[in-house]
Amino acid sequence: MDEKKQKQQQLNIELSEEVAQGIYSNLAVITHSSSEFVVDFVRIMPGIPKANVKSRVILTPEHAKRLLLALQDNIKKFEAVHGPIKNIKSGPDHGGMPPMNFGGPTAQA
Repeated sequence: MDEKKQKQQQLNIELSEEVAQGIYSNLAVITHSSSEFVVDFVRIMPGIPKANVKSRVILTPEHAKRLLLALQDNIKKFEAVHGPIKNIKSGPDHGGMPPMNFGGPTAQA
């Protein structure tokens, strides 16, 4: 590939200081229509019955599938180095929700 084509294909991605700090999320709620996928990132805390959406990402179906493939690839690479990621139980008993004690000790008054 010649140098001119390489320069045309480069993408300059900027990351502001505020966005670089990130948003912590321990729950993702995914919905879709015929034209888009909506991923709401939520932070749930033990003992607090209400949780707010911290960030919403809207994707085309094609970009959602690319994200799925990229996540699968990155998880495979992560597990090759760090071992298998423990699955969080989901289903009727758990409603797909992470455990509310977060694996720590139970508080007592």
